[in-house]
Amino acid sequence: MSRVDDALIGPGATVGDRFWCYGSATVGAALALTLAARQGWPWWTIATVTVVAFDLYGGAVVNATAAAKRRFHAPTRKSRHHLAFVAAHVQPFVMAWLVPGFTWVTAAAIYAVAVAGAALVLKAHRPAAFAVTVLGLTLAPTPDALFWFTPVLLIKLLLSYLDPT
Repeated sequence: MSRVDDALIGPGATVGDRFWCYGSATVGAALALTLAARQGWPWWTIATVTVVAFDLYGGAVVNATAAAKRRFHAPTRKSRHHLAFVAAHVQPFVMAWLVPGFTWVTAAAIYAVAVAGAALVLKAHRPAAFAVTVLGLTLAPTPDALFWFTPVLLIKLLLSYLDPT
């Protein structure tokens, strides 16, 4: 399990880290699964929403651990690494592709807020992260069953990941 923990959380993750990270990922995925299943969406949409939720809910907690901070904020990591990490989170477009009612405009808006917000945060730091996150929460409407998507994505990337402390 240590290699899995090292890959998913970071080297040196504690028992508490593992509990909170996997716990939040599992509970978040279960909540998203329940909400998605009530929509009558196809199984592949429900499965995708569940996997994305596992990643986002778990990642929001993982990125706050000391183990992840040591990995992602090592002296060799530069702003371009952080921006690339945020830019690699293309889940809004996956949702637009597979979830009825999740539009491409919404996906582009959420993605733009995350990436532009990350660039701003890397220059202005913590207050900018909170400003972009709270303003981004009301930016783009998502289907009711995905009310959690934008807040959890922005918390994971802008508040949890980009904060080096």
